[in-house]
Amino acid sequence: MQVHISPNMRRITISTTPVFLDPMKMKLGAARYLSYRCLFWTMLLLVFLLPFTFITSAVVTLEGANKCSSIGCFGRKIGPRLMWRRHTAPAVTHDRYSVLLSSSAASTSAVDLPESIEALVEEARKKQYDMSTLLVQLKAMVEANEERVRAAKLQEALYRHYASSGVPKGLHCLALKLTVEYSSNARARRDLPSADLAPRLTDPTLHHLVLATDNVLAASVVVTSTVHNAANPEKIVFHVITDKKMYAAMHAWFSLNPLSQAIVEVKGVHQFDWLTRANVPVLEAMETSDDIKWYYHGDHAAGTNISQYSPTILAAYLQARSPKYISIMNHLRIYLPELFPELEKVVFLDDDIVVQKDLSPLWEMDLHGKVNGAVETCHGDDAWVMSKTFRNYFNFSHPIIANSFDPDKCAWAYGMNVFDLRAWRQADITHVYHYWQKQNLQLNLTLWKLGTLPPALIAFDGNVHPIAPKWHMLGLGYNTKTDLAATKQAAVIHYNGQAKPWLDIAFPQLRPFWSKYVNYSNEFITQCNILDRP
Repeated sequence: MQVHISPNMRRITISTTPVFLDPMKMKLGAARYLSYRCLFWTMLLLVFLLPFTFITSAVVTLEGANKCSSIGCFGRKIGPRLMWRRHTAPAVTHDRYSVLLSSSAASTSAVDLPESIEALVEEARKKQYDMSTLLVQLKAMVEANEERVRAAKLQEALYRHYASSGVPKGLHCLALKLTVEYSSNARARRDLPSADLAPRLTDPTLHHLVLATDNVLAASVVVTSTVHNAANPEKIVFHVITDKKMYAAMHAWFSLNPLSQAIVEVKGVHQFDWLTRANVPVLEAMETSDDIKWYYHGDHAAGTNISQYSPTILAAYLQARSPKYISIMNHLRIYLPELFPELEKVVFLDDDIVVQKDLSPLWEMDLHGKVNGAVETCHGDDAWVMSKTFRNYFNFSHPIIANSFDPDKCAWAYGMNVFDLRAWRQADITHVYHYWQKQNLQLNLTLWKLGTLPPALIAFDGNVHPIAPKWHMLGLGYNTKTDLAATKQAAVIHYNGQAKPWLDIAFPQLRPFWSKYVNYSNEFITQCNILDRP
């Protein structure tokens, strides 16, 4: 480095090289050149630096960084950590995560947990909890609350099962009053249909629908909604089948409340000579097997640790034990060719559906030689409802099932089905159904346990023609998130599940689609206090 002073002492030159490259000049005394230049650059630097400093300080303050007591803490907020803090700061965070990931079973059982966050904060303030203790207490509270919620959901599933299995007082009253009316009122006992219309019951050119039910109110909604939305109601012929106990009430209802143009026939199971134990193995199994009776009619909570299930699994398990699955009314559909030997094509409807569109195109539908026209349930917009394959219905840990069927094969829905009875008779579907029912009964229900659909999936395997999902929308009895817009557009909506629309546990937003077809001004419905609930 070299220093050169001018003769008048007004300029000093400092150089780092002998040839005075890149000199740095300074002015002294009265010289203003250096001062103005430094002032200019200083102000320019401040113009850029001060806004950045102000904004950073504000952000740090809002984030609580003003509580930091070190440059390292401040540095973590505004940029890279300082080198000497890089390996020490994460240790605290790591310790806190370790506390959260550790088991808090001891803390939940050893101490009484605060009832609320406010109580926890007050307790922490009084006892001067450190961060680790506070986290342990907080985690224990969360886990305890989660367990309470889970227990409540399990209890809800059990109560909903019992509620769905019972008969509401209003429906019981309705059946009794109609039975009394049948015995005392000749008009309630008149022929259905009248003698001059009886030939239409076997006319294959008409639109024949079959409904098997022991619920008078549900049957009235199915028939009324179908006729109300039909383009040609004069072509509709309803065959309503019920059990011996409900026959008088069902007959009285449709005799006293006729539907113009459409024909309704009511028959009891006891009126079909073909339905005997010798011809129906299912009836024999239900009458002779005590194990089957206990499984479906016994105490569903006895001997069962319900806490081992999730709420969803428990609900499915309980529904699988519904007594309706061994009711002959639930198995009648598999005997349609024998019950109606003169008919060629029928539409079968469950009693928990509502028809919203004209169904006449179903009789014109080409099933391409298949027996069953049904909506498949393995794909669709609703991933919860439309995600069923054979895996959901069969026990594939059993070698008979594992070696016979594909677990990923698409399932289909009962509830609204188009049956070609001619093709059915040729394929001998009923015989296959009987064979697999017998196999399952002999193996103590180890092949499947969910009612009539699994054996039907086997019996109709290879004989199902998929139809458009718009014809049959499922899940209104268990899916609370049902798309209301899609519900309005569906031809048939199905309240499959526990939340039937005539029960108190029905979903309020979905009930109106069903209740709009109930005549609440009817004298019997009024007398039984059956109300249109919101």
